Amino acid sequence: MKNVYLAAPFFSDEQVARVESIEKALAQNPSIGEVFSPRKNQLEQFEYGSPKWASEVFKHDISKIDWCDIVVAIVDFTDDNVDSGTAFELGYAYQAQKPIIIFHEKDTILNIMVSESLTSHLTTPNQVEDYNFNELTKIPYVGKVI
Repeated sequence: MKNVYLAAPFFSDEQVARVESIEKALAQNPSIGEVFSPRKNQLEQFEYGSPKWASEVFKHDISKIDWCDIVVAIVDFTDDNVDSGTAFELGYAYQAQKPIIIFHEKDTILNIMVSESLTSHLTTPNQVEDYNFNELTKIPYVGKVI
């Protein structure tokens, strides 16, 4: 079973609903061990938005990317843009040679830095639930890029 870091924006009701659907799909997937979702780990012991909070959340999230076997990233954000935090997490994961599974539900264009770094491109929560994270079958992104 693989441990997952779930990179995603969670700044609007739509984004939270999307993250929750992927958290649920990962929880139902038999090839998944633990899932770390930054949305659920905001280190409430620190004052939200404070320099200490920012520093501690950053270090904690980086440690969890180091810990995980695979990064699942939700790239749906605004128009054709990926959330900047998610983009950073993807770059860090790629440099660390972690397999990257992209969840891309909207019909938007992907940046080539995302499309070329991924192991698999999934578009529905059911695909996430059914994907074998132990085998990591390659599913390329087929679509427009910028």
